[in-house]
Amino acid sequence: METLLYIIIFLLLVIIGWLIYSVRLSSIQRNELIKEKQLFDSKIRYLQLENLESRLDPHLFKNILNSIQSHAYQTYYALDKMAGVLDYILYDSQRKMVSLKEEHEFTLRLIDINKIKLNPLFRLDIRSSIGENEGLYHEDLIAPLLCVELIENAFKHADLASSDAFISILFKLKNNQFDLLVSNKKSRKKTLTKDKGGYGLTALNKRLELIYGNTFKLEKSEDDSIYSMHLKINLHDFKTKMHITR
Repeated sequence: METLLYIIIFLLLVIIGWLIYSVRLSSIQRNELIKEKQLFDSKIRYLQLENLESRLDPHLFKNILNSIQSHAYQTYYALDKMAGVLDYILYDSQRKMVSLKEEHEFTLRLIDINKIKLNPLFRLDIRSSIGENEGLYHEDLIAPLLCVELIENAFKHADLASSDAFISILFKLKNNQFDLLVSNKKSRKKTLTKDKGGYGLTALNKRLELIYGNTFKLEKSEDDSIYSMHLKINLHDFKTKMHITR
């Protein structure tokens, strides 16, 4: 009888041990599956970003060259600005992240090139409310060429002829939030609803979602005469998110 009791206890211990092993094995397998899924999701996001970004450069080059070629008398000035733009596109844009300072300076050069096509009396209002001492201004938290689409879109679709036409661009960094607000008087000409190259605001929004997740907002406002886009990125929250996911 005592021997039978020992056998039963032994069998129970074996069963309990097997159950514990199975649970641990299941937990390990589940964790491995989670890691594999995260790796797969990361690769998918990378491929999507590569696809989106590969459409950007030719589109940007075309617009820059068109501006310069159509205003030959300002070619020297434009080429001087273009040198900095090309360096940024060819080299800095290959990095995953750049500082807001670098993106800001690049965007100002791009605006200078686009100014060539404007009448000297055209109202172009460029404002920057960014303190050099803002810590996040110098940290690599901005996807390169992020501001291009909003700037190019304003120059492309703005009314450049009427006396009350304007383009307004505001760069702002306050309380760790970056804001880019771009507004323009709408052209009376009908514009294509989709860019020829396939890269537009929809693709920009997708790129922002892939990179910044819930730390950004891209808002559009429009009436009969004025079109505005407002990009907001909480750089502090994004920085925290980057550290967590590393």
